[in-house]
Amino acid sequence: MAVDHIRYDILAQEALRGVVHRVLVDAAKNGLPGEHHFYISFDTRADGVRLSPRMLAQYPEEMTVVLQHQFWDLIVTDEGFEVGVSFGGIPERLNVPFAAIKGFFDPSVQFGLQFDPAGAKSDDEDEDDGDDREGAANGDKPAEGEKPGEKVVSLDAFRKKP
Repeated sequence: MAVDHIRYDILAQEALRGVVHRVLVDAAKNGLPGEHHFYISFDTRADGVRLSPRMLAQYPEEMTVVLQHQFWDLIVTDEGFEVGVSFGGIPERLNVPFAAIKGFFDPSVQFGLQFDPAGAKSDDEDEDDGDDREGAANGDKPAEGEKPGEKVVSLDAFRKKP
């Protein structure tokens, strides 16, 4: 297979992270519209992630934060977001770079995105023809030779059916 010198995989990841950026900017400015709320999963070990030692001890690898009713002071920059949330009645301040985000889901409209860890690319991705992406996005078992969580979620899996 030909070498992808343009790196479409990285360009697509950046564009989809831009969706998360735009949605969070709007939420910071106008609040959450209607029933929308967000589950944001991120790598707690990634560069630039800031959270308390207590939270890092409780979530040493990955954490999911829910932005719904009890969050405050959402600040969004080009690099990431910062937000106040309460865990077990204790207020916490999180700083999450967009590059650390592993997943974004809005259950009110069944919309979600899954991201490859920033900069990660396995050797066998160059050989992938992409034919089995929709099956993996729909919760099917990964195709033979495919590692779980290795694909970007197809947006078709989250669109409402007519």
